[in-house]
Amino acid sequence: MVRPVPQPPTLPPALSDWFGTRGWSLHPHQQEMLNRAGAPALMLVAPTGGGKTLAGFLPSLAELADGTHEGLHTLYVSPLKALAADIKRNLRTPVEEAGLPIRIEDRTGDTSATRKKAQRADPPHILLTTPESLALLVSYEDAPRMFAGLQRVIVDEIHALAESKRGDQLMLALARLQTLRPDLRRVGLSATVEDPAGMAAQLARHPDPCEIVFADPGPRPDIRMLETAEAPPWAGGGAAYAIPAVLDEVRRHKTTLIFHNTRAQAEIFFHNLWLANDDDLPIGIHHGSLDRAQRERVEAAMVRGDLRAIVCTGSLDLGIDWGDVDLVIQIGAPKNVKRLIQRIGRANHRYNAPSKALLVPANRFEIVECKAALEAAYENDLDGDPPGPGPRDVLCQHILITACAGPFDADTLYAEVTSVGRYRSLSRPDFDACLDFCATGGYALRAYDKWQRLVERDGLWHQRDPRAARRIRMNIGTIQDTDTLKVRFRGRGGKPLGEIEEGFAATLTPGDTFLIGGQVVRYEGLRELTVEVTRRADKKPKIATFMGTKFATSTQLSHRILRMFGQDDWPELPGHTRDWLALQRKVSRLPEPGRLLLESFPHDGRAQLVAYGFAGRNAMQTLGLLLTKRMEEMGLAPMGFVATDYAVLIWGLDAVTDPTPLFDLEALENGLDRWLAGNAVMKRTFRASATIAGLIERRFPGSEKTGRQATFSSDILYDTLLKYDPDHLLMQITRDEAMRGLVDFDRIREMCLRVGDRIDHVTLDRVTPLAAPLFLEPGRVPVSGLANERLLAEEADRILTDAGLAPTPGKPQWRVGW
Repeated sequence: MVRPVPQPPTLPPALSDWFGTRGWSLHPHQQEMLNRAGAPALMLVAPTGGGKTLAGFLPSLAELADGTHEGLHTLYVSPLKALAADIKRNLRTPVEEAGLPIRIEDRTGDTSATRKKAQRADPPHILLTTPESLALLVSYEDAPRMFAGLQRVIVDEIHALAESKRGDQLMLALARLQTLRPDLRRVGLSATVEDPAGMAAQLARHPDPCEIVFADPGPRPDIRMLETAEAPPWAGGGAAYAIPAVLDEVRRHKTTLIFHNTRAQAEIFFHNLWLANDDDLPIGIHHGSLDRAQRERVEAAMVRGDLRAIVCTGSLDLGIDWGDVDLVIQIGAPKNVKRLIQRIGRANHRYNAPSKALLVPANRFEIVECKAALEAAYENDLDGDPPGPGPRDVLCQHILITACAGPFDADTLYAEVTSVGRYRSLSRPDFDACLDFCATGGYALRAYDKWQRLVERDGLWHQRDPRAARRIRMNIGTIQDTDTLKVRFRGRGGKPLGEIEEGFAATLTPGDTFLIGGQVVRYEGLRELTVEVTRRADKKPKIATFMGTKFATSTQLSHRILRMFGQDDWPELPGHTRDWLALQRKVSRLPEPGRLLLESFPHDGRAQLVAYGFAGRNAMQTLGLLLTKRMEEMGLAPMGFVATDYAVLIWGLDAVTDPTPLFDLEALENGLDRWLAGNAVMKRTFRASATIAGLIERRFPGSEKTGRQATFSSDILYDTLLKYDPDHLLMQITRDEAMRGLVDFDRIREMCLRVGDRIDHVTLDRVTPLAAPLFLEPGRVPVSGLANERLLAEEADRILTDAGLAPTPGKPQWRVGW
């Protein structure tokens, strides 16, 4: 069916006048978005500060200006609740000052139940929401009425959603909306897209095309590495050495955002920064584990211009318009070029104003990584992996959501699902397996009544018990809560501070102190699953362990670093780093693209093996585990390993003479399968996927499971399925997720295929310059096996010899454990 193309709207006079009073005119890409407003799908790629959000809304404002539209017209979806609130504030300004009859509201997890109920009964013209809230809205029986007048959906920061399960959930919700409103138009907005055509194809409904509007990219950003009096340390991630220089930059600028890659690093840096802040500059901290009220206070202070600096994480990566920010500092290597571009775009958030940013490497090797990231950013060479298949745990949740809204036809739902995003290649057998799981729980679980959720009657699938819809809705979402406990000051009505992980809380005893929200607090006890603290801080604090996201260096950046090593010299690097790399080339060699460098040398009485795989931290950690297992099988005696983004160091009793068999891809994959079967990584991954798919419920009416309760339930289920139904759908999903996520075996496979048999094994008599930092790296993993047995046997022989009981040659020797 050919869809009629409506005439492009024109800017209403009231809004034109509002622009005129400010001396503003539409940017070319904003006018283009207005001209192409009738396209079934439209994506705008514009630099941060280029007015892309307003460009997305202009057609909606024009179409709503005459006041004739009733109900919901435009749905705006963003990845952050704070971003939705920021857009509401910014969008209301022109609407109210131009006197347009348009009602704008937001709906997130922070919106009250009363407000949410009113929005369903009387929706605003423009609703700003998140993927989770949209999934909840389409689950209601009255969804067809609420979305009856919906004309457009705007997906902001689409690149951030496209790379996560939240984006997959959003695409499935869009497919449902398109069924309800066949003429629905989709709009995507982004500043950082490495493959615009691919992203546009993900946004559009198949087989509709998606038009792309490119804005002028504007001036090149002003980014460089921060110069410090002290050289970075050989290892570590805190960058404490740079605090004096960072404070100098804060003094010289109006408002500075100081980004970190993890929440724990942000807490440590903020604490140290505050201790060095002799001028009492107003500095705040913002990350996802802090109490919502504290985050909102910091955001409000930023809007007012009251803060000179804010230490933050990914919670401030996206789109919030704080025009007074004139400097961004990235502490630690960004690991990903797109993330760097996104973050530096927070500075000088204005059209055609260059962003200003400084990179602060946390250690010597990160100097090289930061240099590679700077070059990639200047060339706008963004990193990204090709999209994989749509995750089936998210599809299972969507099937249950669809059933909550009413009976459905399987053929129709399959056609709907395969019209969007990464589900276009979904096979019918895979869809039917998900449907069977939702209906019965699967082969091993179909005898249990609690997992009998759907039933087929008269060709349609129905909820077996309509009362279950409430529980399904309570568990909607793909963000997996870590096992956290609330933290608040002791006493009735004590002020909430945020959350810490259960595992960290379990290590605390009364009197221990730790950091949260930049404050040192004293642990007093646990009361009703709340960690109670006081301000008494008389010890050096422990550091709360926040899960957050631990980024791995992208494949693209890793390849850039390897190409840099091939240069004759590195005049762009500091002298100490140039000397370090030159010495490595002199005593050994530097890693090369398309080859794998291995180094063997003795140190501290042990044989050492270093593999420079440059596959990212998760993959290198997995490689260390698999290589030590291979060494065990080959009769060698590894004792432990430690991994970074670029290398793994293994130590043991025996030197490796021929490393080639260690890197046999088939053997590594078989070893991974055996290791995964009963490993905690699989159980953790199973728990996450089973929760998304609806097999495990975290929330019930009137109660919520603790993390330990959920872990206990999921471990029992995992062990049961592993024993009786190892090919169960959830077991298949778990293996796929583990391979792509925590284990990241795909990058090991890519490394092995790229290298082939081109392995350079260098044998030396001492530690090399490039290997030296690995000996300072935390996170060492011990290996129990042949080495322990040999060391115990040698110790037993020594003790017996000292006691005059040395074994007689030719007679049976004493054995450990006799």
